Parts: sequence; structure tokens; C-alpha cells
Amino acid sequence: MSTDQPPKPARRHLERPSKELIRLLPPFDALPLQRIHVLRTPADYAFALEQLRQEPFIGFDTESKPCFTSDAPRTGPHVLQFASRERAFIVQLNGEPPRDFLREVIESRHMVKVGFGLSSDRGPLQRKLGLKLGASVDLANAMRKLGYKQAVGVRTAVAIALGRRLRKSKAATTSNWAATHLSENQVQYAGEDAFAALAVFYALGMADNPPS
Repeated sequence: MSTDQPPKPARRHLERPSKELIRLLPPFDALPLQRIHVLRTPADYAFALEQLRQEPFIGFDTESKPCFTSDAPRTGPHVLQFASRERAFIVQLNGEPPRDFLREVIESRHMVKVGFGLSSDRGPLQRKLGLKLGASVDLANAMRKLGYKQAVGVRTAVAIALGRRLRKSKAATTSNWAATHLSENQVQYAGEDAFAALAVFYALGMADNPPS
């Protein structure tokens, strides 16, 4: 009697939509600017914490001032973004935000942070803030497990999960995120990234069975 096991079927790899295809999609329904809050005062942080505590999952992202030479010191992150399903909150780290707020949200096991490339955020958060990223879902890894062999970022994931085109401004991407005052373009860009990650998470039905 043969003990040979039948061969496992080859894993099917899915192809990412092309840039050309994404350009043809209708635009992503982004948050209006008035629902993206740049936190400055104690009242701002209290409101943000009240909103985020109601969410089992929150969108999360970071921004850093770009380095254009290999020997330039990397001092990021400079901006943190958190999003509920209704609002986004922007924290500028050069403004010395309340330590208790950062610790509760970042290290929480009850507010699951959802975003892309979170594994690469752990080291900078630890070095700059002395905080360990708590419960989290890295959607880049989750998309790989779904069968996308090539790396999938937030813009491509929005196209896959929502059939929408997320506008990504190169000018905002390479802007000075360490600036004292962020432009409206930066605020919109930062808020959309965290909000879009959460939208992808829910659209893929991951809230019912979060990937480990």
C-alpha cells in the first residue's frame, strides 16, 4: 500500500491591477478635510481618544521627512495618523504630544492598528518614542496571504478591495513632514492613508476574522 501523499495544488498567485487600469477607476470616497483633525490642544487629544476608544480597529500610518542622501540622519517618524470609520487624527511629533495618549493608542491590545508596512514602523516607534506597537494587522502581509505575490500598497489595495482610485500626491509624499505647520495637502494625504487602510480592511471582511 503506497504511503505517498498526493501533491498539494500549486498556490495560485494573483496579479495586481496595472497603473493604467487603476487610473480608469472612479475616485476613492475620501474623508472631507473637516473630518481630518490635526491634534494640538488637550481638548483635541481628549476628543480623539474618546473617538478611538469606541473602535475595535483603527487605521494607522506614519510619515517621515524624506532623506535624499544616503548619509542623511533618519529621525522619523514625524507624523502619526490614526483613523476611525468616520474621522482621522493627525499627530505631529515635533509638537510634543501627550505621552499618555500615544502610549494608550499605540500599545493598546484593544484598539487593533490596521495599516500597510507596519512591521517597518516598529523599530522607529521604539527608538523615537520608546513605545512598542501593540495589537496590529499589517495589510501588506495580509494581501500576500490572499495570493498577491508582488507587494501591494494602499493605493493598489484600494483598487482591489473597493474598485476605487486613491489619489496619491508625489509632492506630498516627498514634502517636509517635520515642518511646524502642515499644509492642507499634507493633512489630506496623511488622513486619507490611514482612513483608506481601514476601509480596505473592512471591505475584505477581515474584521470578522482578523489575520494573525
